[in-house]
Amino acid sequence: MLFFCPEASMSFAPPWFRTPAVLFCLAPALVQGAVQAPVQDGELAERLYRSGERAYAAKSYKEALDTWGQLLQSVPGSEFAPRALLELARHQVEVERKPEAAMPYLDRMKAEYIRAPEAADGLLLRGILLARQARRPADLKDAMAEFNRVLDLFPDSPAVPGARLRLGRAWRDQGQWGRALRQFVEVFRARPDAAEAPRAMLEAAETMDLLGDLPGCLRMLQQLRDRAPKSPEALDAAWRIAVRVKHRLQKPPFNNEGAWPSGRTKWLKTPTLLALASEGDLLLYQNDLDRAFRLHHGDLVPVGPAATGVKALVVPPTGDLWLLSKAGLLRGQDPALVPLGGLGAITGAALDRWGALWVADAKTPALTVFSSDGASRTVASPTANALASLPSGGVIIAADADRKLLFLDADGQPRTVVPYGKDLPASFRYVIALASDGAGQVAVLVDGGDFGEGVMVLGPDGAVLRQATFKSLGINGRITSLALDRSGGLVLCDRRNDLLIRLN
Repeated sequence: MLFFCPEASMSFAPPWFRTPAVLFCLAPALVQGAVQAPVQDGELAERLYRSGERAYAAKSYKEALDTWGQLLQSVPGSEFAPRALLELARHQVEVERKPEAAMPYLDRMKAEYIRAPEAADGLLLRGILLARQARRPADLKDAMAEFNRVLDLFPDSPAVPGARLRLGRAWRDQGQWGRALRQFVEVFRARPDAAEAPRAMLEAAETMDLLGDLPGCLRMLQQLRDRAPKSPEALDAAWRIAVRVKHRLQKPPFNNEGAWPSGRTKWLKTPTLLALASEGDLLLYQNDLDRAFRLHHGDLVPVGPAATGVKALVVPPTGDLWLLSKAGLLRGQDPALVPLGGLGAITGAALDRWGALWVADAKTPALTVFSSDGASRTVASPTANALASLPSGGVIIAADADRKLLFLDADGQPRTVVPYGKDLPASFRYVIALASDGAGQVAVLVDGGDFGEGVMVLGPDGAVLRQATFKSLGINGRITSLALDRSGGLVLCDRRNDLLIRLN
């Protein structure tokens, strides 16, 4: 900056006076540079927020959290304050794994910053956390209210597809399948490019199947594959189409492919239980080794700790394997046993959508349900000789004493009852094991009566889709468990001959 100074331009000033005069004229500029204007609140808030971002990106979490906390304390009225609150809440959920610690931040955002654009994401996250806390359909009320607030207050927000998707799930979990379908469809109709669109299409297809619309379900699954061919949901849709077409439309007679995989015989050590992992690998328990294994690309990989006398395998959404025995429950890699209330004759187990473990016991004339907090309750039912989960959120049980298969809803109430022998050329007497494929089909391993040893596959309505006796298939062994694979086949566990058999 230039300053005009008459004294400096005076030619008659002596030389020894000119230099001080110049410095004197420059003094205002020097003073102005030395004394800076105070930082405005908006600028300070942005600097604090960006500083926290930098620290967080470098995984200096404490520095980032302290900086954002200082922002909230110093300039709570800044537009960056709700952003900081949202980041603090997300950190507690995603990094610390302490969702309860996120709620105070989200509560403050809802109370003080409801007009801010970030409030949409805050309400969505708050609803998600409330839904996770739910243990029964009635508990979803508060979560649904948050999702509806996102739709009502922020109709143009990027958070809307996520809110609709979760609102649809909440309606589905309450058995309101029509309302659930409308929400799922609206996600990809209104925002076809949203990240949630493929998931919404998949859940819409599955809801159509629950409503009995198989053609609509298959069309939706194919549309998903066409619109988002590289998405994980498209891969999921492929096997869901395959198993439904094979079991429900084609219904070919079972063909015994023999020892599986690759004709292997006498390669196991008394296999007794089978289950399917979330990504489609076969899980099996070998009684003589007291271990569970994953069959991956033809190789057996040990899963979880050693456990004696396991009677049921359960695969939670996390992908871990749970083992149930008379001694208790082993979850994943945790070697600590969780007591099961003295149940000593376990015949089956399944996890419901609420994280509760349903256990059938041959000596208990009821089902025992263990919630995630360790509490237990009983659900009235006949004594169950086998149990498996259903995609509707309920379970199917076999009651040999009553000679019935019962499809139970999420509250344990019978939705469909199938007498033993219905739709078969002859009746059977016992159900040895049950298995479901997550797409509505249930496989039943039976014995006794005129039908004898054999298998059948039921549809969601309890109708027999495919069936065969072991005699007709040329199978001689002691089959103790079975699993439906993702290509429409059925894998049998033969403990007598230490092998697996696949039916196609």
